[in-house]
Amino acid sequence: MHSLLRRWRWLATLGFAALLSGCLALPQTGLFAFRLAVTSLGVENVRVGPYQINAGLDTNDLSSLLLSSLGAGSLPVQATLAMGLGLPAGMPPVEMSGFRWTLDMPGTEPVSGNYQQDVTLTPGDDTNLRLPVGFDLLATNSERMRPMLNLVNQLASQGELPAGSELAITPGDLRGLGMTLPSGLLTPTIRLNVGPDGQLTPVR
Repeated sequence: MHSLLRRWRWLATLGFAALLSGCLALPQTGLFAFRLAVTSLGVENVRVGPYQINAGLDTNDLSSLLLSSLGAGSLPVQATLAMGLGLPAGMPPVEMSGFRWTLDMPGTEPVSGNYQQDVTLTPGDDTNLRLPVGFDLLATNSERMRPMLNLVNQLASQGELPAGSELAITPGDLRGLGMTLPSGLLTPTIRLNVGPDGQLTPVR
């Protein structure tokens, strides 16, 4: 009896994992990596030091702000990464116990963090999350300063990540159908590239 019960649990776990696994090469409207869909990706609330940067700010204005802050020796840039997560139609609701993430933008060191709250994923009802992103504008050499200024200007004025950025997400434990799929078991890290027009493509 116990042997049959263990076998049933194992088969049910494999079935749950199969539901969460799927094709990586789908369009952006349903870009699924192991059936976890990143449905949107944008940038909000860009700040340089204590200043909120409004959309349409040009690089000259940003340069003046930089020069006025040189004496401090540090000029932190903070922004919010707005991300939508979802599941395809026909999938059962899934509870994800947070996730680890890393964002690599051209011209900066990668930034990373842990989203520690549970995330409820329901088909047809995308979950909108906010991730804090920060780096120091002055922690670079003079040759990289202009590209850094252009990066901050793009984040603020266009509200999107620059082309060539890469987002990596490592899901936490997944719970659904009365069982739990531990992190790392058939749910490896998801890596997405940002293209020239903001489209998301999975990294092979």
